[in-house]
Amino acid sequence: MTKEEKIEAIRQRARKNFSLGYNCAECVSEAVLSLVDTGLPPEAKKVATGFGGGVGLFGDTCGAVTGAVIAVGAVHGRSSLPEGADPKESAKKAGQQLYGKPGLYRMFNQIPNRFKAKYGFTCCRDLTSKWHDAWLCRDHALHCREIITDAAGIAAELVCSDRDEVSSLPFGENVENLKDPAADQTNKVT
Repeated sequence: MTKEEKIEAIRQRARKNFSLGYNCAECVSEAVLSLVDTGLPPEAKKVATGFGGGVGLFGDTCGAVTGAVIAVGAVHGRSSLPEGADPKESAKKAGQQLYGKPGLYRMFNQIPNRFKAKYGFTCCRDLTSKWHDAWLCRDHALHCREIITDAAGIAAELVCSDRDEVSSLPFGENVENLKDPAADQTNKVT
């Protein structure tokens, strides 16, 4: 299967998952975890359940976005911290894994930024404000299905790409206002 075919398969599986009863976060994470070898057991998809509706219907970050973060983390996330005799040196290396170039935050930062570029928001309550009085009516469900499909596509593109390549992309909007090339945070302690 080509990269493009795998991305499309993940998008379509996530889309179909919504009609099966999965919530937004589960749709995206299940599609990736089922179609990409992460080495994780199938039960790992359970971690996405609580993120639906912006975390248990609270309306914060869209569950499709958090599902994408979970899925990308399952493939490209770190499974341990760097080891070393000197704890300060190990902490410095751990910070570099996140902030450096390549750095994992650069990859994960793509998810909300690409999503916001398309939809204008990343919060469920903003994305669904039109339907707060008619939650999961047909129009709302169709809207969320499109959001899920797009979020799955973003996740699929990242998981099907070279980790160092996607971890070297420039930062988008971020809370530290990091910009390239000044994003070097070698002294950052995590």
